[in-house]
Amino acid sequence: MINVGFIGAGNMGFAIMKGVAESKTSDNANSISLFAYDIDTDKINRLKELGVTPCESIKDVIEKCKYVFLAVKPQQLDEVLDENGKYFTDDKVIVSICAGITGDYIKSKTISEAKTVLVMPNTPLLLGEGATALAKSEPTSDEEFELVCGVFEACGKIAVVDENKMKEIIAVNGSTPAFIYLYSQAFINYAISVGIDEGVAKELFAQTLIGSAKMITDSGHSIDELITMVSSKGGTTIAGLEKLREGNLEKTVENCCKACVNRAYELSKR
Repeated sequence: MINVGFIGAGNMGFAIMKGVAESKTSDNANSISLFAYDIDTDKINRLKELGVTPCESIKDVIEKCKYVFLAVKPQQLDEVLDENGKYFTDDKVIVSICAGITGDYIKSKTISEAKTVLVMPNTPLLLGEGATALAKSEPTSDEEFELVCGVFEACGKIAVVDENKMKEIIAVNGSTPAFIYLYSQAFINYAISVGIDEGVAKELFAQTLIGSAKMITDSGHSIDELITMVSSKGGTTIAGLEKLREGNLEKTVENCCKACVNRAYELSKR
C-alpha cells in the first residue's frame, strides 16, 4: 500500500479523499491508504467513514506518507510550511492544490530538491466528475507523477499542462464551477419570477447543462456550429443571443477570467 496524506481536510481535500475512497475502478486508488490532519476535529471525524486514518499533527502526516497533499488555503501555506517544512525529505512527493503557488516557492519553504506536483482540481470531484489540471516539477519521477494523476483520475478527468500555465488554468476549471452556478442561478431565478416551480426549473436547466457539455465533448461539432444548430433564423434563440451579446457576455467572461488569474499571481507573490 502507498500512504497518501492530506494537510487540511476542507472542502477540496475532503472531495479528493472521498473520490479516491469511493472509486471502484482505479487500481491506483485501490492501492492507496489515506491519512489526514486538520486542526478542526469535526472535519477529521467525517473522514473516518471513508476509511481515512487521522493523524495527530502535520509532522505525523509527513513522516507517515510518501505523498503529502497541501490542501490548505494559499493564505495559510506560509504558516504551515514555516513550521513544518523542515520535516520534508527528498523521498517525499509534495502535491499542492493551493492556487497560485509554484514549485519553486514550495522548494524555498522545504528543501531545494523537493519533488513537487502542482494540481488545480475542482469540487465536482465529490461526485466523481472532477476536472483536474496537473503539472510536474523536477525532480519528480514519471512514476510518481503517474500515481498523483491516478488519484485524480479516480474521481474525474485530468489534463497535464505546463507548470507556467497553472495560474491561467484556474479560470478554466478551478474557479469555474462557481461561475457556472451563478449563471445557472440567474436562469432559475427568471423561471421562478414567471411562476415556474423552482424544482422543475433546476432539474431542466441542470440537465440542459449536462447535455450541452456532452454535445461539446462528443458531438464532433465546434461550439460555433452547436450554437448555429440551436439558432433558427428569426427565432427565440436568436432573440436571446442578441441580448447576451448586447450585454457583452464574452467580454464579461474575459474580465472574470483575468481577475481570477490576476489574483492567483498576487497569491504567488506574497
